[in-house]
Amino acid sequence: MKVVLLAGGLGTRLAEETGSRPKPLVEIGGMPIIWHIMKIYGGFGLNEFIICAGYKGHMIKEYFADYALRTSNITVNLGSGHIELECLKPEPWTVRIIDTGQTTMTGGRIKRILPYLGEDREFLLTYGDGVADIDIEALITHHRREGRMATVTGAQPPGRFGQLAITGTGVTDFLEKPHGEGGWINAGFFILPRTIGDYIDGDDTTFEREPLERLSREGQLTLFRHDGFWLPMDSLRDKNTLESLWQGGNPPWVTW
Repeated sequence: MKVVLLAGGLGTRLAEETGSRPKPLVEIGGMPIIWHIMKIYGGFGLNEFIICAGYKGHMIKEYFADYALRTSNITVNLGSGHIELECLKPEPWTVRIIDTGQTTMTGGRIKRILPYLGEDREFLLTYGDGVADIDIEALITHHRREGRMATVTGAQPPGRFGQLAITGTGVTDFLEKPHGEGGWINAGFFILPRTIGDYIDGDDTTFEREPLERLSREGQLTLFRHDGFWLPMDSLRDKNTLESLWQGGNPPWVTW
């Protein structure tokens, strides 16, 4: 099963970083966030990736084209021009990078890559900016057991503010940034059929609107509850949080 990564957006809420590079190439611990996501899938033996590129997509192409050079020791024979690589961090990945347009919406990007799925009837999909300690094997098992067309992972985001439990004018409990604050949200990490293209009109279709709303109405969308760590890199604050977790030596999303 192939893994599709949405990596074409402008990333305007992280403008401090995305003015010069696409959001998926913003680094955590010296490696792009998209690399971290791919490592999550790779840890479950999923090594075929399709990247939906758009904004500054040429930089994503350049990054992976030079990946072996970036992660290897090299010996250069200046007379012959021969370069020998000693690969220090080999990855068994096949990475296909598809230009899905500068202004294409998420649904349109998905529809554009469907011809590249080969014979696969299903594929995995997630956003190119969110990491989690998700069990991909459990996700796939849940999807197949439920038997619906599509599955979305739900997560409870970390709270941003402390909460007070109040009786009258007295505070009976204080919860410092409680996990989830009671709600489940779209955390990505989808499993979709290739027939999802029938639910997408074209480049202007936002996947999170008409296609997912229609699947929900038809009873064809399953929820996979993820109770563990999940954090999207939506802002500079999120990036700094992820970097701090990485530097702490035990980042929770590193399950590989």
